[in-house]
Amino acid sequence: MLNFYSLYSGSSGNSLFVETDNTKLLIDAGVSCKKIEKALSDIHVDPNTLDGILITHEHSDHVQGLGTFSKKFDLPVFVNQETLDAMPKQRDKIADKNIKKFKVAEKFSIGDLDINPFSIPHDAANPCGFTLFNDNKKISIATDIGHMTNDILKNLEESLFVMLESNYDPEVLKCSSYPFSLKSRIAGPSRTFIQRNSWKNHFIFIKIWIKKCYAWTFK
Repeated sequence: MLNFYSLYSGSSGNSLFVETDNTKLLIDAGVSCKKIEKALSDIHVDPNTLDGILITHEHSDHVQGLGTFSKKFDLPVFVNQETLDAMPKQRDKIADKNIKKFKVAEKFSIGDLDINPFSIPHDAANPCGFTLFNDNKKISIATDIGHMTNDILKNLEESLFVMLESNYDPEVLKCSSYPFSLKSRIAGPSRTFIQRNSWKNHFIFIKIWIKKCYAWTFK
């Protein structure tokens, strides 16, 4: 059994939940501790039974409640070194014993979930997506993608389920109310925006907007 739930998704905050028969894992904690507790309660999950929190990157809409949630429930946080260094306010709330570092592109395991982190293009310290394996089942998560890469495509291959999300479009960006400094960051050298038609003849990109508490089960 492999269950996936989207607790929160969007610029106001992101948090996902994955469970197997023996492992419960939160992916990102981008809303308050109270909201995460409520969302988990809605799907009948006790936060004390979680095996940890997996982090994609340090932006506030992905880690807002991380430190408080980890501290309250004494939960390990799985994060790469660069991301950890880029979120000192959250880092200071997490007990040293609960910091579990991984390296992008190196597989590791949490309970009966095998996890492969892979790089994604986003303006963060060392952002990553994840493929998660349980028995012969594979699901993939790649959020805040600025543009697609062959490496991402390779990692997504043969997934039973893929959560793809991108918040950027150059035409929308130009017309947005964002301040110039933010527009410049989004459209900067890291290419954190979608290049229209740049994937033509390669694949069809589906932008997925997943609202609170959508769930999928893979048996």
